[in-house]
Amino acid sequence: MIELEGQLVEIIFSNDTNGYTVASLLFDEDEVTIVGYMPTVKIGDKLALKGKWTMHPIYGQQLEVNQYRLVMPSTENEIVSYLSSGMIPGVGEKMAKRIVDHFGLKTIEILTKSPEKLLEVSGIGKSKLVGIKEAFLEQHELREIILFLNKYNIPTNYGVKIYKKYGGQTIDIIQENPYRLAEEIRGIGFKTADEIARTLGIPFDSKYRVYAGTRYIINAFNLEGHTYIPGEILVERAKKLLNVKEDLIEEAVQYLALDQKIQLERLCDEIIVYSMPYYYAETNVCKKIIELSKVELDEQKIDKEKVIEELESVTISLAKKQREAILQAVENGILVITGGPGTGKTTTVNTLIKVFEKFKLKVILGAPTGRAAKRMTEATGKEAKTIHRLLELGYVGDDVEMTFNRNEENPLDCDVLIIDEVSMVDILLMNSLLKAIARGTRVILVGDVDQLPSVGAGNVLRDIIESNIVKVVKLDEIFRQAQESMIIVNAHKINQGLYPELNVKDKDFFFMSRFDEDKLLNTLVELTTDRLPKHYKIDPMKDIQILAPMKKGRIGTVNLNKQLQQYLNPPNKNKKEKTLKEKLFRIGDKVMQIKNNYTLKWHNIDPDAIEQRGEGIFNGDIGYVFDIDKDEDKLTIVFDECRLVEYDFSQLDEIELAYCVTIHKSQGSEFPVVVIPMGWGPPMLLTRNLLYTAVTRAKSLVVLVGNEKYLKSMVDNNQITTRYSGLDFRLKKFHDFHMNIKNN
Repeated sequence: MIELEGQLVEIIFSNDTNGYTVASLLFDEDEVTIVGYMPTVKIGDKLALKGKWTMHPIYGQQLEVNQYRLVMPSTENEIVSYLSSGMIPGVGEKMAKRIVDHFGLKTIEILTKSPEKLLEVSGIGKSKLVGIKEAFLEQHELREIILFLNKYNIPTNYGVKIYKKYGGQTIDIIQENPYRLAEEIRGIGFKTADEIARTLGIPFDSKYRVYAGTRYIINAFNLEGHTYIPGEILVERAKKLLNVKEDLIEEAVQYLALDQKIQLERLCDEIIVYSMPYYYAETNVCKKIIELSKVELDEQKIDKEKVIEELESVTISLAKKQREAILQAVENGILVITGGPGTGKTTTVNTLIKVFEKFKLKVILGAPTGRAAKRMTEATGKEAKTIHRLLELGYVGDDVEMTFNRNEENPLDCDVLIIDEVSMVDILLMNSLLKAIARGTRVILVGDVDQLPSVGAGNVLRDIIESNIVKVVKLDEIFRQAQESMIIVNAHKINQGLYPELNVKDKDFFFMSRFDEDKLLNTLVELTTDRLPKHYKIDPMKDIQILAPMKKGRIGTVNLNKQLQQYLNPPNKNKKEKTLKEKLFRIGDKVMQIKNNYTLKWHNIDPDAIEQRGEGIFNGDIGYVFDIDKDEDKLTIVFDECRLVEYDFSQLDEIELAYCVTIHKSQGSEFPVVVIPMGWGPPMLLTRNLLYTAVTRAKSLVVLVGNEKYLKSMVDNNQITTRYSGLDFRLKKFHDFHMNIKNN
């Protein structure tokens, strides 16, 4: 760690939002370029810095600052320079000299402790005093807080967020209860707060620690895909995390419930625990589904007999289940259409659109992701929007809290809503969607229930189907045209627990045996970079996608991405790069967004596009690095070949290389060619529905590479990871209640 002390002589760049600064420091009569998060620094400041030397390809050597502190001026000339640096509006060099002439070396002490004495200085009246006090206090407070937080390795950009939240009370609040940071500051978790607490000497069994740790366990369980956590598991995990007595955890659970931070329920003779957003979402979804299933539709708008006549006149031949789906959509307020690949879901949806529009009903289409919406648009010829766009995403309060403009008071303007890829929809998004459905609107949910469940919490599609409350039509006939594709045939075989047919001549499903992991890795790279592109005349970056079951290991996504980056986008003196911890991004890299970010702004580089600007880049979106600007600390990505997005370097933890992605992250996508490594992995990952999901992502070609025993073990492993979700139970309970009332 390098330590320097010098005077700031020039600020080249400063980001007001997060405090990232590029500046020149006068050190031993030489000017040094310094970069890092340094909010509030001004020209003339004397700084003590800690950091490391780095080499910028254009600007040469510079110090990357990890910690800094202001060295208070010690001479009268230094104090004059400090006060006139622009930190206090209205105080220039003349006024600063006047103040210092009056107070001398005690000037800083006067400003800090007795600013009212400034009234003794000629030219400073009461109104000017207020401005000086406020400006100096804010600068002084923020600097003190940054120094305080630096001791606990909290990045300076978080320090700015914390100061904006707590102001001058920041240090007092953190010293009393640092666990508030985990609850109230996005990006700071329980473990960071716990480290601060230990340093501050807060007792291990502090109620603040036990309450925060208990909530952390509940929230972590939500992130694993569950809407609630069984009470016994909560206590067990909290004991392991906190290393405290069980009665303290039980007391924390009771307090959090009384404080309405969590909801306690009884399910099948056990206590279960919800965090409030998931409790409200689950109960609201249940209520709305019951309402939709019971609503009496306006039968005058659609004549069932005429619908049947319309179906008879349709040129395309419809299977029995497809016809049933269309009739059920006419008769029911909510319908689920499910089925695997090649069973005619798209044909059914297209026919539904024609039928409803024939009767002058307004139909709108939606899907959970941009990629799924794009596929739906291509398949139907009608515009499909993401659910977020349908609901008109907006924000309240400092662009942090997400809200939807479409809701109970401002519902969607349509007669029929068709949502595709519903297996990807989690409980929170489904709640927001259903809140925006007006009474009398038909809702048609389309999806493959055998796909992996949503990344977010809940098991929405499966719960709705298994509740037997909503009418469900399962399309199970594979059409003759689809039978020509071994991808579709083998997907159904896998789903039924049968081994796929491999290497059928002139078909689209192949297996390459590789028993040695190094040879397997080399084959994956060779296939992607050379053999497949040459043989099929395809683009290795855009047309081929490796899907791996896991991140770690020789054939996991992390290592495969590093290997493929070297071949598909090798280093070049003309290609800028940015390193973030173990990640390296280079212009031209294929990348993926790995968390929902509703505030990222994009603009369309296609001048003919309907939407020129918008907000929101979502988990699983794939794009390419377009530019890296180290002067502005920006990395630009193009998504969907047209949406340009700028990321601050501080946001790069939200993206990762995407030459190879996990099967979970591929949900809702379709790729021309899919390559899947078949190697060792934990049984909980090597499952049938994981393999089924991977295979059904391919449009034209599937290539499996590895040991056939792992392929067979995945087919045999029908273990579906338990998701704790109460929607199925609630739907049945509500339904039984309604039936009892009706019968009595």
